[in-house]
Amino acid sequence: MAVESALARDLSNWDPNREETWDNRLAWRTLWITTYSLILAFCTWYIVSTVAPQLNNVGFHLTKEQLYWLTSMPGLAAGIIRLIWMFLPPILGTRKLVTISSLLLLIPMLGWTFAVRDSSTSYGTLLLLAFACGIGGGIFSGYMPSTGYFFPKKRAGTALGIQAGIGNFGMSIIQVLGPWVMGFGLFGTAFLTPQEAAGHPIWLHNVGLVLVPWVVLAAVLAFFFLRDVPIKANIRQQIDIFGNRNTWFLMLIYLMTFGAFSGFAAQFALLLNNTYGITSKFVPSGGDVTGLVAGAAYAFLPPLIASAVRVAWGPLCDRFGGAVWTFVSGVGMTVSILVAAAFLNPTSPDQYKGFLWAMFAMFFFAGIGNAGTFKQMPMIMPPRQAGGVIGFTAAIASFGPFIVGVALANLANQAFFIGCGIFFLFCTVLTWVMYARPKAPFPG
Repeated sequence: MAVESALARDLSNWDPNREETWDNRLAWRTLWITTYSLILAFCTWYIVSTVAPQLNNVGFHLTKEQLYWLTSMPGLAAGIIRLIWMFLPPILGTRKLVTISSLLLLIPMLGWTFAVRDSSTSYGTLLLLAFACGIGGGIFSGYMPSTGYFFPKKRAGTALGIQAGIGNFGMSIIQVLGPWVMGFGLFGTAFLTPQEAAGHPIWLHNVGLVLVPWVVLAAVLAFFFLRDVPIKANIRQQIDIFGNRNTWFLMLIYLMTFGAFSGFAAQFALLLNNTYGITSKFVPSGGDVTGLVAGAAYAFLPPLIASAVRVAWGPLCDRFGGAVWTFVSGVGMTVSILVAAAFLNPTSPDQYKGFLWAMFAMFFFAGIGNAGTFKQMPMIMPPRQAGGVIGFTAAIASFGPFIVGVALANLANQAFFIGCGIFFLFCTVLTWVMYARPKAPFPG
């Protein structure tokens, strides 16, 4: 701070765009605590995608369609919850919002801990617990707008890129951590009889249990170390964002970037298994799956790629603007998803490498677009409206896992991929016309 005493103790004159009324340390402390909680939230959101491929191995009897539906439910829930959480930052304030949200994550964590220990658990119960995992994806729409209140426009791309990108790492963390902790007793629970999977013991309940103490810590940190900035508005005041056409344009663009990223990442292990792996047409009658792809081995890579790129591109978006990078993202995503579509009816299991590289390219470009779009919002709109638009666009995009899961369960995969390519192309043209071209009406 240039003049420390200029900022009131109760933050009543908080203005991050003026050095004398902005507390740099408080802003970054808020960013790191909320990001820590967000990592755990995204871990929770993807518990189902980690557990689902193992359910039939421990005694459940679920069809391919039932598994797709199961892994799609967190996306449906996240979208609904985000539509609620987007209104909460100016109503509850950052401190209460993050504390309460962190504690709510305990519901799906403990629910899955107990549910997977009994293979007679009904499919309806599993669907309900999968829906509860959407809490982890849903609270994003409260965290991001809230954090945006703490940073000036010139640093917004970097701050939001760090929070969203590092938070997204939770998707990869649970998909790496989950299979590892399945292999041993945890927190004194080794005495519980392990389940058998392919002749080996497995503690599947550890996937939810391992996160519990870290979420409690997140709630404690939020309660004692976060503060609220004086941005207040009721729901009626906040709905003014829907009268701005940029709200709807950015919603479509972010559905392309984050919606596709989160949707295909959630279904990636099952998609690989069903196309090139243990449930594909390449499994011989004897059931020998040696040499076929194991989807779980690659499941952590999509969120890892997109999340790392989102963090790295935040500063570049601050320097060059978000619109140009969102446009680059759209071009790359359109090409890569159409290339991936060419590998969905393989004649040899060796073709999976082409499919992997095409999908990894799509996740790379999606990461660029996620950073670019979130940079555009605070540049185009005033702080409170920008917060609302961030929350709303994130809410709609979080339906991605649900949309992709339902589509894969009910449509021909190749037709769906081509449809995605057409939608990506439309959003890319929209980005160019409205935001990225020279003399665009809303550069950002």
